[in-house]
Amino acid sequence: MTTLQPPAAAEPRPAPPPAKRDRRSWTGWGFIGPFVAVFALVFLAPIAYSIYLSLYRNQLIGGNHFVGLDNYTQALKDDQFWQAVGRVGLFLAIQVPIMLGIALLVALALDSGRLYGKSFFRITIFLPYAVPAVVATLMWGFMYGTKYGLVGDINEAFGTSLPDLLSPDWVLASIGNIVTWEFVGYNMLIFYSALRVIPTSLYEAAEIDGAGQWRIISSIKLPAIRGAIVIATIFSIIGSFQLFNEPSILRPLARNAITTDYTPNFYTYSLSFNGQQHNYSATVAIIMGVLTMIVAYAVQLRGMRKGA
Repeated sequence: MTTLQPPAAAEPRPAPPPAKRDRRSWTGWGFIGPFVAVFALVFLAPIAYSIYLSLYRNQLIGGNHFVGLDNYTQALKDDQFWQAVGRVGLFLAIQVPIMLGIALLVALALDSGRLYGKSFFRITIFLPYAVPAVVATLMWGFMYGTKYGLVGDINEAFGTSLPDLLSPDWVLASIGNIVTWEFVGYNMLIFYSALRVIPTSLYEAAEIDGAGQWRIISSIKLPAIRGAIVIATIFSIIGSFQLFNEPSILRPLARNAITTDYTPNFYTYSLSFNGQQHNYSATVAIIMGVLTMIVAYAVQLRGMRKGA
């Protein structure tokens, strides 16, 4: 009678030599190393240098002196800075909902499948985003002019008295119109892309249950693209706090309405390049960066909360 022998245990593989292990451990760093280097050079290094500048003050005698948090204390008491923050806060509260609302309506219309010439409308609405901000602002600025632009021509042709859209009372709304015209297409594309990945089976099931279009939008489409709406909102908030191109380009056309401290970024630019106050300018920029982070993070938490 033959007895069965248990199979021989597999011999353990020998451990790779230390040199080979070291080579493998550095392979990953070889792939991410270029990105880390560029990220540190163009993002982390400027932030670190700005923080360094904000802790010093350039004096007529003795040059730069370490002043600790004195610059931050001065900035928190600066009325010009807080007026600029309040101005962009008002801009954000009015312009962002209008822009995102229009973009969402357009995206829903394109996704409905009932819009004739959908491809034409999609590219037409997105096209203003491809126009450089400088060109768009100059174009709208000259249209706003009462003496040389479209508003002035309409007043002269029809004997009307349309308001001066570059006056102190109207210039913030005029800037909001420019930004909305520029970025509706960008946000529409975010919403439309999110709508296109929703399974069509959900729509079919809802129609079988007797749901109408408004019910499908409110119960399926909007909840499904909540993440995209939050992302677009955060991008718009950051863009509002960084408002610079439009007021700086319109200023030669509306000097009485747009001052050098009209927005925080414009104020920072003026302090640094016109007033040579680089240390204080860095301080204002850091405070605005922190404020933007706090607001954007709060919106993200509120938007992504379950049941929101």
